[in-house]
Amino acid sequence: MAIATATQVSNPLPQADIANITGSKALLEALIAEGVETIFGYPGGAIMPIYDALYDYHDQLKHILVRHEQGGIHAAQGFARSSGKVGVVFATSGPGATNLVTGLADAMIDSTPVVAITGQVYAHLLGTDAFQETDVINITSPVTKWNYQITDAAEIPAVLAKAFYIARSGRPGPVLIDITKNAQLQLFAYSGYQKCNHIRSYRPKPIIRKEYIEEAANLINAAEKPFVIFGQGVILGNAEKEFTNFIEKGGLPAAWTILGLSALPTDHPLNMGMLGMHGNYGPNVLTNDCDVLIAVGMRFDDRVTGRLDKYAKQAKVIHLDIDPSEIDKNVKATVGVWGDCKETLPLLTQLIESKSRTAWIQRFKDHDAEENKEVIFAELHPDTPVMTMGEVIRNLNEISGGDAIIVTDVGQHQMVTCRYARFNQSNSNITSGGLGTMGFALPAAIGAKFGAPERTVVAIIGDGGVQMTLQELGTILQTEVNVKILILNNHFLGMVRQWQQLFHDKRYSFVDIASPDYVKLAEAYGIAAASIESRDQLNDALSKMYHHDRSYLLEVNVGKENNVFPMVPQGCSVSEIRLK
Repeated sequence: MAIATATQVSNPLPQADIANITGSKALLEALIAEGVETIFGYPGGAIMPIYDALYDYHDQLKHILVRHEQGGIHAAQGFARSSGKVGVVFATSGPGATNLVTGLADAMIDSTPVVAITGQVYAHLLGTDAFQETDVINITSPVTKWNYQITDAAEIPAVLAKAFYIARSGRPGPVLIDITKNAQLQLFAYSGYQKCNHIRSYRPKPIIRKEYIEEAANLINAAEKPFVIFGQGVILGNAEKEFTNFIEKGGLPAAWTILGLSALPTDHPLNMGMLGMHGNYGPNVLTNDCDVLIAVGMRFDDRVTGRLDKYAKQAKVIHLDIDPSEIDKNVKATVGVWGDCKETLPLLTQLIESKSRTAWIQRFKDHDAEENKEVIFAELHPDTPVMTMGEVIRNLNEISGGDAIIVTDVGQHQMVTCRYARFNQSNSNITSGGLGTMGFALPAAIGAKFGAPERTVVAIIGDGGVQMTLQELGTILQTEVNVKILILNNHFLGMVRQWQQLFHDKRYSFVDIASPDYVKLAEAYGIAAASIESRDQLNDALSKMYHHDRSYLLEVNVGKENNVFPMVPQGCSVSEIRLK
């Protein structure tokens, strides 16, 4: 193992026990040394020695028993996203480990720091198709930042140190450590735990090249119509202040990806809204009109760019990213600025000129007015008999004041919430962005509440997604965690139905989905609940949900065939966005 530099951490074990402990205890000591307090998991045969050791650590490590391993890793993701710490999940071998794969893939594409610990069969049984044996290392290699199988207990301290360092450093991501049962049980000479802060051949932060900073500043200073697009890199880099200083000095209008949402307060005068397929009209159209496009901590996902051969071809592109592999991957950069944006943005801010760009910003406002007339007002203030998702979010904003953590699932409700929810502080929008995992929101909201217990957490979920992981209501029952669950029920798989309506001649193929009685279901789990269908019930119902002193489930029945607009049809450029 190529760990070149390490930091000694005091060992909490009694001196008499230091010389001879099991691999399982060494693992738990590593977690404590790394500052872990909360673990999500599900026990099983191959990880039983670790759970046996955990029995003696209940006063130092809080274990949350989920109802499915996928729920465990989504909860760990939610914890990481709300707290800024590394999420930790335990699972047993075979099906336990494979049930983590969706969450690992989700964490990988959304750059979420998670350490997954899986049990494995005895080392001498590897490759024999033993009971609940699966080659989890090869299965998870494409969806982890790093993974490793431990067969000797003596490896545990150094491998865990490396795992946490890799998960949280540079561009964060998930790490999986698979530990054979013999290594969990094995006694070895334990000499303490050392945190890792350097690995030979691994450079989490590329060297900042100041000549590129200067080139970028010159382009911005010469620009007449510069436009900033920003993503989650601002949040992951804790660079919200640096980013705000940058756009304010340059008078730079800025728009966000859905993972960048909440890095800049919603009501900031330079916040121009959302990019992409269901983004705001102005940011999409003017992407193809700006003269300098400045991308900060985002990866030019296809849902943001639309057709690449028609994307910002008129603009010089500046791309700031901590991951050099993202620069030039999808969109060719005129200047690529490598580095952590918390470090690169102040350097750039020093060199750009202080400007106000009133006429250019007015262009965005003019498009906003058109979008408001054609789309937004009708969505937020409908004159139809049935409620819209937008008006539900508008009412929620009035109650939350923009201070809640909102966790969304995947579908129409996700796009509507991202478009209309208001946020005053960072780390407040938690969603499955790159993978688009239905079933994400309920367990992620549970994890988010454990990660930020002082904040109100609202899970906004569609009737499709909630039925994928609703067993995690049992986790709420057992832990009594206070999560607000808002189901926007349109009695369809709404996003798929919208595409079938618009692009498949209304051939609604298997998108009409039935739901259980959510009120009875919630009450069976000891959760207070209500269901409403009329507008005059909405505000009081939302207020009761939000201010309830325990978990609460509210089902709001909304229009069955409402669509989310604007929309960039697949295969079109962002400037071909449709308002209706």
